[in-house]
Amino acid sequence: MRDRYPFPRRWLMTDERIGDRLLPTIRRLPPGSGIVFRHLATPRAERLALFRRIRRIAVARRLTLVSIDALAGSRGHGGKRPFTAPAHDAREAATMRRAGAEILFVSPIHATRTHPGATPLGIRRAAAIGRERVRARIALGGMTERNWRTIRQHGFYGWAAIDALTR
Repeated sequence: MRDRYPFPRRWLMTDERIGDRLLPTIRRLPPGSGIVFRHLATPRAERLALFRRIRRIAVARRLTLVSIDALAGSRGHGGKRPFTAPAHDAREAATMRRAGAEILFVSPIHATRTHPGATPLGIRRAAAIGRERVRARIALGGMTERNWRTIRQHGFYGWAAIDALTR
């Protein structure tokens, strides 16, 4: 059976704390997975070089790669499809949908090291964000394969993580 939407169900969110595990992690992702390239603390020239290395791997492994800033050859927030966006509450979800987002990353569902001290939404509140507003909602924040099996019944299309995918 084919998916209703042609988007990845599993996403790796990148950032500097992944360090040397980044490229091996990307090589282990199953074909059809997605990568959201962040690395905003990395100097631009170095960030662009890293993005290009990741793009080569992504193309070879049939992975979807989007960037949260406009890098040459990037998709997503750079204006090309799929256009992804964060949603931390219903207002932000509505704003991102009006801007053309197809995929919302709803977060933080659970406590996460990326945003220490942030109050998690919990499953019920997260499930209400962006419902019927976009083509796909991705659960983010403290997500693991086990958490995904629990939350998918609440209308989420997929899940995203850093720690669960880089261990």
